[in-house]
Amino acid sequence: MLKKFLLLLTAFVGVTLVLGAAKANQIKKLAAAPRTMPPAGVAATAARSEEWRSTLHSIGTLAPVAGMTVAADADGIVVRIAAENGAAVRAGDLLVELDSSVEVAQRESARARAELARVNITRQEELWQRKAIAKVEYDTAVAARKQAEADVAALDAVIAKKQVRAPFAGRAGLRLVNPGQYVGRGAPLLPLQQLDPMYVNFSIPQRHLPDLALGRRVALRVDAFPDAAYAGEITAINATVDAATRNITVQATVANPGEKLRAGMFVRVDVELPEAMPVIVVPATAVAYAPYGNSVFIVEKMKGPDGQEYLGVRQQFVEVTAHRGDLVAVKGGVKAGEQVVTAGVFKLRNGAPVQVNNAVQPAASANPRPANS
Repeated sequence: MLKKFLLLLTAFVGVTLVLGAAKANQIKKLAAAPRTMPPAGVAATAARSEEWRSTLHSIGTLAPVAGMTVAADADGIVVRIAAENGAAVRAGDLLVELDSSVEVAQRESARARAELARVNITRQEELWQRKAIAKVEYDTAVAARKQAEADVAALDAVIAKKQVRAPFAGRAGLRLVNPGQYVGRGAPLLPLQQLDPMYVNFSIPQRHLPDLALGRRVALRVDAFPDAAYAGEITAINATVDAATRNITVQATVANPGEKLRAGMFVRVDVELPEAMPVIVVPATAVAYAPYGNSVFIVEKMKGPDGQEYLGVRQQFVEVTAHRGDLVAVKGGVKAGEQVVTAGVFKLRNGAPVQVNNAVQPAASANPRPANS
């Protein structure tokens, strides 16, 4: 019994030693074999050469070329509002009419006195020619006629003040008074704005003052109309720099067909400078940002330690010189036409094998329009 047990134990130990030796030999062979990493899936696109004009960016506010709140120039009761809310009016159109019935009656009385004075002066002149009256009586008649005519003119002026007219062509806003309401002199009646063209006022840091000039083109972007393009030109530059912000205020004039833009709207302003610079452009996602330097990965054919050719990436350090939407301009080591990795850069290292799959590419537009912006 004991002998049989020892034979089984010896056989078990022998088999275990053979299997262990075989497994150790297998592990040794695997350790000696060269290690190869599977290629990483990336997206790539060609770097391209473009000419970018330097641009100054700012934010501004739209203002009317002519705008005011029309006010009453006399006291009275509003009897008529001739301009509807939001109506387009021409210069001289009646906007609001105040009650002038008393002044109209007084003017008729003054006209009657003026007519009588003209008749009297004719008679007095005939008598004066015949020396039938004294010179002082003739002078008194002349003065009476002038005073009567002045009274008529004064009442005409008062009546004209009670007919508030548009000083310029534009668009009326929401009225601030109602018919039957009493208003005093200087009371606001309704806003009036000239909306085409319009001014845009914005500020530029003083260091860019040499780049500004009258007639320089500007482009506007308005959140309310993301698909509309508005262009204008600089028409005025302030004579002083703000001592608190060290910015200088600039005014540009922009056409507003359809009067979509309104005074007070917030706009983004891009001032285009005349000098065009040749740059190498890549998508912003192609740049791997790091404290020791920014870099891109260039896809190219490489040779491994075994002499076999494979598709790999070369890390190239670059300097980012400008941004425009989803694109960046880089300087240093990247040539137009070279394929740069645009997706998957953070899992790469210099010399890593890659497999290019461009089924999905990151956005790369100089003027991106996000759906939720």
